[in-house]
Amino acid sequence: MERLYPPTEPYDHGMLDVGDGNHVHWEVCGNPSGKPALVVHGGPGSGCSPAARRYFDPDRYRVVLFDQRGCGRSTPHASDPAADMRHNTTEHLLRDMERLREHLGVDRWLLFGGSWGSTLLLAYAERHPHRVSEIVVTGVTTTRRTEIDWLYRGVARFFPEPWERFRAGLPAADRDGDLVAGYARLMEDPDPEVRARAAHDWCAWEDAVLSLEPNGAPAPYSGRPPAGRLAFVRIAAHYFAHGAWLEEGALLRDAGRLAGIPGVLIHGRLDLSGPLGTAWELSRAWPDARLVVVGDSGHLGSDTMREEARGALDRFARP
Repeated sequence: MERLYPPTEPYDHGMLDVGDGNHVHWEVCGNPSGKPALVVHGGPGSGCSPAARRYFDPDRYRVVLFDQRGCGRSTPHASDPAADMRHNTTEHLLRDMERLREHLGVDRWLLFGGSWGSTLLLAYAERHPHRVSEIVVTGVTTTRRTEIDWLYRGVARFFPEPWERFRAGLPAADRDGDLVAGYARLMEDPDPEVRARAAHDWCAWEDAVLSLEPNGAPAPYSGRPPAGRLAFVRIAAHYFAHGAWLEEGALLRDAGRLAGIPGVLIHGRLDLSGPLGTAWELSRAWPDARLVVVGDSGHLGSDTMREEARGALDRFARP
């Protein structure tokens, strides 16, 4: 069985001026008269992927993808040390999404994303529930500080040697404190060699955490092009050092705002980077969501997870 739709190319694209000197790249593919859907990519700082287009029936969906500030084809790129990170926060991204919706003339759209993308789309849906028709999430996160602490400290009990190397990448004075904040500082260092080494060490740790997944690709973070790797680490460390500027637990606390929005939460049981507990908590707080636990999947997904995501999107495409 073909698990995803054939590759498709955008029929429209552009650069949206979102202020603060930033321009966000967007593209639209599928059916211009189809059901509007927005893909919210992960990272933060990964950029959108052409593969995400393939989850949607191109005859029934009008699919919008965009590169969040500082990454992908958006400008300025966070790999450039001159890019001002003060203008790259969760609040900025939420405003960008609304500006994009208005620019494209969309009234309501389905939201699809995973990992950091699930945090951002949940924050958007809780703020603008009347603009959201349905939600499909793979790899549920809410970027609580407890989740960040697990990813960069707690899960080290499974990977003590890689974590020691991750910790050793920081100056001695930072190794017993907030490791994420320490890396965020390194990514602002004027020395390009310091930034490159910090990006390498961060990605090596991320790869280690995902290394046990039976269906994941090797070196998913370290294998990125140099500029993409620098932007990803700089943005991710910046966001996580600030707890994504979200009050701790706010997305779960305010999940009642999603009432009436049908949702499907698809999560891998083997996800060590973002354990199943968060998806379970969200499914309990959001009565209109259905939780699907995928036994053979971790954070990077599997054929089973891809089938579940495509199936959910197919069902929501029906009139």
